[in-house]
Amino acid sequence: MIPSEFIDELLAKVDIVDIVDEYVPLKKGGANYMACCPFHKEKSPSFSVSPQKQFYHCFGCGAHGTAIGFIMEYQGLGFTEAVQHLADRAGLAVPRAHGRQDNPAQRAERKKKQQTLEETTEAAAAFYRGRLKQDARAQEYLRKRGLSAEIIGHYGLGYAPEGWQPLAQVFQPYPNTPLVESGMVVEKDGKHYDRFRDRIMFPIRSPRGQVIGFGARVLDKGEPKYLNSPETPLFDKGRNLYGLYEGRASIKETGRILVVEGYMDVVALAQFGIGYGVAALGTATTAEHVKILMRQTDSIYFCFDGDRAGRKAAWRALENALPQLKDDKALHFLFLSEEHDPDSYIRAYGKAQFEDALLNQSKPLSAYFWEHLSDGLNLNTQEGKAELVKTSAPLLAQITAPALSFLLKQELGGKVGIDPVNLARLLGQEAPKQYTKQKSYRLPQETFRQPQMPTLIERQIRSLLINPAWAAYIELPEYLNLSGGFACLANLAEFINSRAEPPGSAQILEHMRGTPYEATISRIFQNMRGGQELESSSEEDCESFKLGMKKLLNELKYAQIEILKQKNRQGGLSESEKKLLLALLMPAH
Repeated sequence: MIPSEFIDELLAKVDIVDIVDEYVPLKKGGANYMACCPFHKEKSPSFSVSPQKQFYHCFGCGAHGTAIGFIMEYQGLGFTEAVQHLADRAGLAVPRAHGRQDNPAQRAERKKKQQTLEETTEAAAAFYRGRLKQDARAQEYLRKRGLSAEIIGHYGLGYAPEGWQPLAQVFQPYPNTPLVESGMVVEKDGKHYDRFRDRIMFPIRSPRGQVIGFGARVLDKGEPKYLNSPETPLFDKGRNLYGLYEGRASIKETGRILVVEGYMDVVALAQFGIGYGVAALGTATTAEHVKILMRQTDSIYFCFDGDRAGRKAAWRALENALPQLKDDKALHFLFLSEEHDPDSYIRAYGKAQFEDALLNQSKPLSAYFWEHLSDGLNLNTQEGKAELVKTSAPLLAQITAPALSFLLKQELGGKVGIDPVNLARLLGQEAPKQYTKQKSYRLPQETFRQPQMPTLIERQIRSLLINPAWAAYIELPEYLNLSGGFACLANLAEFINSRAEPPGSAQILEHMRGTPYEATISRIFQNMRGGQELESSSEEDCESFKLGMKKLLNELKYAQIEILKQKNRQGGLSESEKKLLLALLMPAH
């Protein structure tokens, strides 16, 4: 975890105007700077950057945040990566959870080494682009593949010429340490030679646009068909995706991302107008890949060949995705017929039919999950049902998305004919609390709106019942719209703070009698050692309670911001709602 003190220091060192202006040209407009929003299409500027508040906000789509939030959203980075990016820019060392801190000299040396490797791969990419323009055979290959000059330039394709040491034309001395460490040159038996020879070159870029490695395809017959850069200090194939940098604008515009198997699939799709394709880098889709994909958009489509290898790759992607799933993210799987890959399919049928298949014939993760696990099983037999429970149980246990996890277990119960209580026992889990004798059970609606909040709210209420004095730490701004567990917590805190002495259990229960919160308070009391009073908790527990309140407050504010943003997109906000939105967006002091 990065200390909050460092985040404050970092935000104080960087200027959000400079950060945003590197990606979106800003123009002065009064006290703030304005631009067309980079996160949605618009003709007139509604994206405002405040140098005084060090905050950005779009009055069109509602996007808002600090410099860290902007880098996360614009570049598709995680929080830690965005902090590291800004820290590198500001010359700060991000505190580490363990181990000694690097001194400034060590950090400067490491940064210099990385810059040297980036300059090496970028110079190699420029060399390959130049050689493509000179080689008629390579140009003819790309022409036959139907690629235009625009697409070739957009993806920076190049050509590595024949010969053992073509890179010696631009790198002297040859070899040198950066060439070897970046994977561009191979050493064997004391001799050095270029890794890539007589191949079409696909530069692989980081989310920030730096060339970090290459994928290379043979022009004619030869093995291997594709050759990739090795793992280097720059290049981690499990943490990067080909085409993500080039496809960012299309991903934002369409609201979806398409994962395919090959570099040429990505480029061919873009040639036919589908620019939101990406590909794993010679490896299966990893859990880290799934995290990256989910940061880009809510709708993720995997498109694989229909052969055995394609289906194996698809199932591996699903397995790695399970622990990362979220209720607001949708994953789909499309399998093409065995004679086609995405490249050949779109050439044969065009963009419209490809997208129709993608959107209307792909299977949601849940459907593919059961289809794969049920394949070859006879669910009309007890043995088949038992096998389905056996194979699905460890996979279901990995899913932490509350609603999806609940619904998939519900579906398993229906497939094998086991009621929720007995199924939960069979899986070694707690029985659903909403289960009744009539075998009717339902997921509370709050779970869909705020999956993690009921548990945290109940924990906060319980802590407050044990330590009434902690009510002094609860401050809920008047403009927040309180409902459900929030309203219960606020009512309890208000009651405690209105009394000269902390109330006991009987007084609290009497106060809550007849209110919408009576059942909640009674149930929590019953779970507290039969309703008995508990001793005061430690200072550490008190700090945990304070942090819990901050989290609840932020989640409530975020939920209300999303409601107002949606209403603004549908028909606009009233003046009072605009004021409320601004109040919600103001950074806490």
